[in-house]
Amino acid sequence: MKDKRVLYVSSEVIPYLPETEISSMSFEAPKMVNNNGGQIRIFMPRYGNINERRHQLHEVIRLSGMNLVINDLDMPLIIKVASIPKERMQVYFIDNEDYFKRKATFADEEGNFFKDNDERAIFFAKGVIETVKKLNWSPDIIHVHGWLASFLPLYLRNYYGNEPLFENSKIVTSVYNQGFNGTLNTEISNKIKFDAIDEQALFALDNPTFENVMKIAIDNSDAVIIGSEDISEELEKHIEGLDKPVLSFQKMEDMEREYLEFYQTKVLEQ
Repeated sequence: MKDKRVLYVSSEVIPYLPETEISSMSFEAPKMVNNNGGQIRIFMPRYGNINERRHQLHEVIRLSGMNLVINDLDMPLIIKVASIPKERMQVYFIDNEDYFKRKATFADEEGNFFKDNDERAIFFAKGVIETVKKLNWSPDIIHVHGWLASFLPLYLRNYYGNEPLFENSKIVTSVYNQGFNGTLNTEISNKIKFDAIDEQALFALDNPTFENVMKIAIDNSDAVIIGSEDISEELEKHIEGLDKPVLSFQKMEDMEREYLEFYQTKVLEQ
């Protein structure tokens, strides 16, 4: 992986949020590439329950200050950054007062799913892409983790399809069993259509369940990694029908060898 550039876009990363399959892999995979001579960038949302003082987050003024249009509203984009201790890895945080100030990740104290999680996901996807453009950093691989990051492949392929910076980037989506019950806001298709994304690309979002949101990510990716030992039967069947590289679930002790080989022989050589 020497000198290869890998962009990691995740809904959660340790040590900033509790340990889950997603947050662990969103730390281990970049660390693996970093240790094997690659260059990495990590992006995640700046949820209000992340302790900024303890983790020494600070705003990057030169990257902040842009407005993103979400459902016909101008939403200010704030970029913060922190370093993971001992790993020489920087994490960029996508922030906005309206979407990410609340002291929780996806649901309130009663467990009620936030009604604007759909807009938060759109804002996160567009915020990552616009920030990478400002950094003028062209990734060889873009690896997506977690459903909140799942609109990034859709936007890269459809909204930013002519952006030279991502012309040769390969998108990998990891699929986990860490999802949500019910659906996202059922108006999500109309909100994404506001960005002139073709209706055909959004057919699965007529019913925006966790599975259908992930199908949108999978269908706009170049390769798929199974991140959990058990994923839903619906997603399993969808992945089985793909004509693209798929890496099966790997135990942590095999992860480095298998991920590196998959990146190099299956993803980059397409």
